[in-house]
Amino acid sequence: MAKNPDPTLPLTNLAGTTRTLDDWTTMFHLVLVVLPDRPEGAQFVPIAERIFATFGDSDAKVAFCVPGPPAMAHRLLEGARRTYSVFCDADRELIAGLGLERLPALVHLRQDTSLANVAEGWDPKEWQRVAQAIGKAMAWTHPEVARPGDPAPTPGWPALV
Repeated sequence: MAKNPDPTLPLTNLAGTTRTLDDWTTMFHLVLVVLPDRPEGAQFVPIAERIFATFGDSDAKVAFCVPGPPAMAHRLLEGARRTYSVFCDADRELIAGLGLERLPALVHLRQDTSLANVAEGWDPKEWQRVAQAIGKAMAWTHPEVARPGDPAPTPGWPALV
């Protein structure tokens, strides 16, 4: 079950910079799309980019989280890794700390690192609900998450293997 993560949890970005989760959220809320570490994870990148295009100018930091080493992030994200922040969670500490059970996941963390909202697996209605809640929290608009051609709804893959 999703829960508040430990704010002192170390989190490393793709550039190799490690800070605590609290440090990454000091100024902004954090909107994460946590991808499954399998080739199918790449199909959720365009959905995340739609969400990030809307919230990127809000008071939220948008980022991908890949449960694997940098090489996995490079394979899954291709060009998106140059546009958006990317965190690598090779030991799945963040995923476990959030209590995630299924990936992909859309996660909204407040500035104090408390969990505001989460959608696990690919359920377009749940992701839309979370996107609307983020928009409301940020006093911002929200994206239409799902589009024709998106993957079919799926419970996703186990977050902790």
